[in-house]
Amino acid sequence: MQTTELPAGQISGNVLLYVNPEPLSADAHGKLGIWRNQTPYRFAAAAAAIPVQVTEFGPAALNYPIIFAGSEYQPLAVTSIRPNENLFIDEAGAYVPDAYVPAYVRRYPFVLANDSGGDRLIVCVDRAAEAISEGGDVALFENGEATEFTRAAIQFCSDYEMERQRTEAFVKTLRELDLFEDKKAFHTPINPDLTQGEPVQIAEYFAISETKLNALSNERLAELRSTGALQQIYAHLTSLFNWERLVTRTLLKYPNG
Repeated sequence: MQTTELPAGQISGNVLLYVNPEPLSADAHGKLGIWRNQTPYRFAAAAAAIPVQVTEFGPAALNYPIIFAGSEYQPLAVTSIRPNENLFIDEAGAYVPDAYVPAYVRRYPFVLANDSGGDRLIVCVDRAAEAISEGGDVALFENGEATEFTRAAIQFCSDYEMERQRTEAFVKTLRELDLFEDKKAFHTPINPDLTQGEPVQIAEYFAISETKLNALSNERLAELRSTGALQQIYAHLTSLFNWERLVTRTLLKYPNG
């Protein structure tokens, strides 16, 4: 993989949560800096689900249901059972203290984008990011060169791309083994008289089938174990117990429904 911080081409494609990504350059962004403590995560406050990479399944499973969505079976950490909200970001734009912050969110406002005129990836910055302006806490460039902060951000993007490719390989293996199934999540409310109400469907998604997993041969299971995939599969399955935790967070936020 080749990356560049120079605008040597036009970027293509859309990226979730990014409004106006621009190829990063000293000419275009030399006077800009980042306010690191200014509502750092408000940009993701309306994201009801956030992409996660397979190596994040373990820590993400402590807080979120991890599901697979779309024709490509994209792994997502679900942050709300309601649209257009993230229950883990408060009104000040900060993540709640007990929650794992996905790398997708930590990477912002930087991202790698496809170069429509070639096969390389271009480092971009979301010019619409609230935290970016002239005179920020940390400069993006000094004397025409990327600062240590910017170089670290570029490295983070490069590492993220490697994890994305690893996640694609993981999903490809699951598809080849036909391990996915359609699944639904339900919540059973408790009535004022403490009787159980009718179950309410709160989500529909793709998940790994425990039945199909258990039907695999010992050789296949050994292969999954040796690559670490089996551990991530179990993290995903364990994460699905978090649907009720999302319901609880929702009820605490909206006690009157």
